Amino acid sequence: MSLRVPAIPAIAMAIKHASSWRRWLIAFAAGATGALAMAPFNFFPALMIPMTVAIWLIDGEAQGAGRIEISVSAARRVFADGWWWGFGYFVASFWWLGAAFLVEADEFAWAMPLGVAGLPAMLAFFPGLGFLLARLLWSPGAGRLFAFAAALSFTEWLRGHVLTGFPWNSFGMALGGNLVTAQLASLIGLYGLTVLSILMFSAPAMLGEKPLPIGVTRRLPPAVLAAILAFGGICGFGVWRLSQATAPPVAGIRLRIMQPNLPQDAKFRPENKAWILNHYLDLSIRESAAHLGLDGVTALIWPESAFPFILSHDPRALAVIGAVLPQDTVLVTGAAREEDGLRGLPSYFNAIQIVASGGHILESYDKIHLVPFGEYLPFQSIFDRLGLHQFVHVPGGFDSGSGPRFLLIPGMPAAAPLICYEAIFPGEAVSAGLSGERPGFILNVTNDGWFGMTAGPYQHFAQVRLRAIEEGLPLIRAANTGISAIVDPYGRIEGEMPLGTEGILDGSLPQALTPPFFANFPFAGAFAIWVGVLSLALTIRFRY
Repeated sequence: MSLRVPAIPAIAMAIKHASSWRRWLIAFAAGATGALAMAPFNFFPALMIPMTVAIWLIDGEAQGAGRIEISVSAARRVFADGWWWGFGYFVASFWWLGAAFLVEADEFAWAMPLGVAGLPAMLAFFPGLGFLLARLLWSPGAGRLFAFAAALSFTEWLRGHVLTGFPWNSFGMALGGNLVTAQLASLIGLYGLTVLSILMFSAPAMLGEKPLPIGVTRRLPPAVLAAILAFGGICGFGVWRLSQATAPPVAGIRLRIMQPNLPQDAKFRPENKAWILNHYLDLSIRESAAHLGLDGVTALIWPESAFPFILSHDPRALAVIGAVLPQDTVLVTGAAREEDGLRGLPSYFNAIQIVASGGHILESYDKIHLVPFGEYLPFQSIFDRLGLHQFVHVPGGFDSGSGPRFLLIPGMPAAAPLICYEAIFPGEAVSAGLSGERPGFILNVTNDGWFGMTAGPYQHFAQVRLRAIEEGLPLIRAANTGISAIVDPYGRIEGEMPLGTEGILDGSLPQALTPPFFANFPFAGAFAIWVGVLSLALTIRFRY
């Protein structure tokens, strides 16, 4: 197989020899294009640009290098290349965080640059480190692809774990956002997809070798052919798995998801309490083609932090809700919860609560993985002295729950509860480990209203849908502004309410699958692939 690509070696040479600010501008722009591979665009070929440019950038810092030796100045340069590359990617991926600072603009607008640029600047440390580690493993030819994939996927794993972790838009989501290619996550999870994405999408860098004489046609490099075949194999596996896919409904269970689409600036105002509760109830009892109001509904599901008050402390609100619920229907809702804490001070939790007919709270689950600066302040004493607080107006912020566990909803299989941010962590969706028990579905309640009509809610939904594929469990999702959905254990959407709409979604609960490989061994597949890639990088490096 041959290809005429006379311009690519010239572009590669220009990038390798670019200096100072031009080099950083190239790195920033190339990194930014990678965001097009993520939701809502899901144009996975876009990831070839940042990955290919990254190889050429490191090439430029490795010219004439010895085996492993690298000077301090060269280390700084290659780290800077990776930092600017990562900064571009994260700014383009997370620009929508700025919307949260405008919900209460009079209080938080001044801090918008901290979210839009500050967080990307900190996260860019990880690809900077990845570039540096890759440079230490660098060798000519295809070996450098393995070096880059091993190093960058390792720092992506670090990004998902250091300081509670932030794996949002890990590079594996380029494959994880597409239903067909995402099926491989049932074996190797997000981090396995990340190793393969980096390796495959950096292969076009091999087209940037020295130009051939005029009239000579270059044969397609073996590494590029291998990447094409690997991608074809991933697609083939996905098509095969989906062709075998059956997920019949669980008998006797009918669900209703309510999506209120409330503006975030109105949602937490206590003076709106009565209006908000009436709005929820009016939507919840609407007639549909499936139900006459709530008749026949097993569980009515409301989104995260549904009330601007403590539900368990408001017997009148509980009585109003309880009067609407039929005898065999329960409400599953997000709600803040309060209990006595240390030294007599109250502790607050972001919770999911189950309310039965008559207004009794049957059970609660408290969120474990809290959002830094959103639900609590790291180094709180320092920020308190500066007069700053987290976005959610809870004195002292939320406390973390005592540990993962299943949520028992009457008339339904056990649920694996995930509140908002908790859904982005692979391997943690089903982490209760209760003597080998397995839940029947993933329950995700969220409030993406902070981010308006931006890319953020689409990215969030794409990640929690990947958790369903990894675990082989159906997903039931209720979001304030959207996207609410019922998703089967293969990631297929059986019902959906789009972003920015209000209404109800009626449906059944799909059956769970026999646990796929990832569900039994969450990181074994990814680790095996990473070790193989690293071993190849080291073998080629030391042969060179």
